[in-house]
Order: sequence, then C-alpha cells, then structure tokens
Amino acid sequence: MRNLGTGIGWRPEIAEAVERMPGIDWVEAVAENICPGHLPESLVRLRERGVTVVPHGVSLGLGGADRPAEAKLADLAARAEALGSPLVTEHIAFVRAGGALTASPLLEAGHLLPVPRTRDALDVLCENVRIAQDALPVPLAVENIAALICWPGEEMTEGQFLYDLVDRTGVRLLIDVANLHTNHVNRGEDPAKALDELPVEAIAYVHVAGGFERDGVWHDSHAHAVPPAVLDVLAELASRVRPPGVLLERDENFPEPAELERELLTIRETVEKSAAPPKAAGGGPAAAVASEAHEPEDRAVTGPARQRLALAQAALLSALVAGTPVPEGFDRTRLAVQARALAGKRADVVAKVAPELPEILAEAYRKAFLAYAHGHPMTDGYRRDALDFAEHLLFEGRLQDTAVRRALSDWWLERSGPAPLSQRPAARLARATRRVLLRR
Repeated sequence: MRNLGTGIGWRPEIAEAVERMPGIDWVEAVAENICPGHLPESLVRLRERGVTVVPHGVSLGLGGADRPAEAKLADLAARAEALGSPLVTEHIAFVRAGGALTASPLLEAGHLLPVPRTRDALDVLCENVRIAQDALPVPLAVENIAALICWPGEEMTEGQFLYDLVDRTGVRLLIDVANLHTNHVNRGEDPAKALDELPVEAIAYVHVAGGFERDGVWHDSHAHAVPPAVLDVLAELASRVRPPGVLLERDENFPEPAELERELLTIRETVEKSAAPPKAAGGGPAAAVASEAHEPEDRAVTGPARQRLALAQAALLSALVAGTPVPEGFDRTRLAVQARALAGKRADVVAKVAPELPEILAEAYRKAFLAYAHGHPMTDGYRRDALDFAEHLLFEGRLQDTAVRRALSDWWLERSGPAPLSQRPAARLARATRRVLLRR
C-alpha cells in the first residue's frame, strides 16, 4: 500500500483553506458530492500540485442484505478515475432496508448503521465486497463505523469480524480511531482489544475525528476538536503499525484554519511519538492473504443468509424511522436515542440540500420537520425528502400564514417536476394548482 502521509477531509466550506495549508499530502472527498465531469476547481488545483485525492463513499451499503447497486458502483468507479485516485473507500454498514427481499417498503436510514457481527452478516458482506472489488478500477478499503446500539446474539468481536473479512476477501481497512473510541463509550468495547485482534497490516489509512459525550452517550459529530481519548487510541494503533496515511475529518462547525492546522500537527506528533518500528517486507498474515487467490467455494453466498439478514435489518430500521415495535433483544432506551439522532440528522441534511425551506419556515422549520419525520420515513434520498416534506405541509393544510404558504408553494412547484416550472408545457396548469393550494 502506498504511503499517503497526513491529510484532511476536503469540504467545500474549507476548500480555500485546505489549499493554503502547509504539509497536506492528500485529501479525502465525499464521493457522492463529486460530479466526475465537473470536478470542483479546488480539487483540480490540488491534483495539479500532486496532492492525492481519495473518494470516500457513504451510500453503497456494503453491509446491507442487497447486493451493491451496479449504478452506484459505476459512479464510484467514475469518480476514482476522474480523480486519478489510488483507492476508494466505503463503510461496513447498512444504509437502507426492506424492498424485494422482505416484500416491504424500502426504507432509507440517511445514516450509517451497524451490521450484526454474525456469520450470516459476514457471508453477505464478503460477497458484497467482492462484487465491489470486481467493479472498481482501484483497490477498495472499508471503514469500521461508530454505533449507538448493539445487536443481540452477536457471534464475534469487531476485531474478529474484521480479521475474517480481510482473510476472505483481501480487502484493505480504513480504521477510524474515533469510531473505536465511540464504541468504547457506547458499547463497552475495549479499543486496545480490537486493535490486538484486527489485521493491522491490512490498514490503508486512518481517520481521526472529534465528538462529544451527552448523558453517557458519545456522539461522533465530526464537528468538534479531536479529544485526548481519541488521540490515545491513535497512539495505541501507531505503536502496533505505522499507518500509511492519517486523515483529520471535520464536516461542520469549521474552526479557523489555524486551529485545523494545530490539530493536524498534534496528529502527526502523536503518530511520530508512538511509531512502531518498520517491519520487514512482506508484512504479516493479512498482507499475505491479500495477495493470494481466494478459494472458489468462498465466492457465493446462499440466498437464505441474505433473507435472514434482510428481515433483521428491516425490522430494526423500521423501528428506528417508522415507529414500529422494537425487535426483541435490543435496548429500547438506546434505540430511542438512535431514532432521535436519525431524525435530527435528517432535518439538518434536508436544511442543507434545500436551504430555502428553513428560510421560508423560519423558526418553525425544525419542529415541523421532526413532526413530519416521525410518521414519514425517508425512502428516496434527501432531495426527495425535502420535496415530500413541503408537499406534506401544503396538502395537509398545516400552514396558516398565507405568505409562507405562497412561498412554499412556489418553491415546491418549481422543483417537483422533471423540469423547472417556467420550462414546462403544463406551467399554466401548475400555476392554477398553486392558486388552489393558496385557497386551502
């Protein structure tokens, strides 16, 4: 694996600052936010300077019961090629459930949810990873996620689960030390034990990020400074193997560039002070496995494993976003915390993808959206969610202010069809519809 060095998560809000930061060897960009034919100029300039750019996917759902969507894999491959990336990364998580495998409505989590550490889930994940590996032009690395909840009846620790995944697929690992800390607080899992068990030789790079604790729950916010406890986990990892790359993640609440630079310096110093001695060429058992051909009988997963996983994931996600009964064995209090967190994140992201909505609704936006989310699960992404929310407010007659109703009606009509309202042949009919809405 090539040495990446020290990097930072590239976000449009800090693009100019990242370009000016000293010592940035590489950046990571959220894959879904990049259009291969229209790369952000900042990323183009960084590439021209020789800065490596790695696309980081968040919506593939490799840990889900369904096989990875061909279109999503093609999109991820196109981004890797457009950026000249040495690898792409995704998460060991599920992000949707339901659909054909369960004969139930497809539900979107809008968030990375943990997979059960069971043989069924591992079998499905291994096959999904292989499908992705075959479709991508560069190597794949997968990331451990942070979790608020535990699955009942798990058969493996996180380290054992990751070791078997690498052993069976040769996939690389993106280890997030902040997520190991999160799981320590929320699930009582010892980060040192996880590091002892996982194949550190398979690490492609490492994530470092901040969060906060509230009422005994650690929230992996990516909006706060990196705490000492996360740096301690980074030191533990660096004492075992020198990571090929380390990256600081920050998604919002961005501080001044000088503060980000200080965090990067602290991360570099932590790795240097704790650095493990270099190992001889060839690496450990994980490196050897990654170069071997996999056994043919390990290539296929039977349908029953996917079916069982699909039913379990659909039941959990439905409880989280649709208010159905909590599946047996789950902690009801923790599920309630997770459900509130999902609804809050959903409100925040909709406000970002459709900023006109909080402008139109002002202080009423968040309360109205959370009330809507309680009975209306997301089924087709955040942009569709924004339109459905506006439609709900308009057609349920919940807006008393005529000016607000008019503004929201105009916004919804302009965006709810295949083309802007002004370009549609049926614009006259749409305007008539708006007049009807305003009279409600």
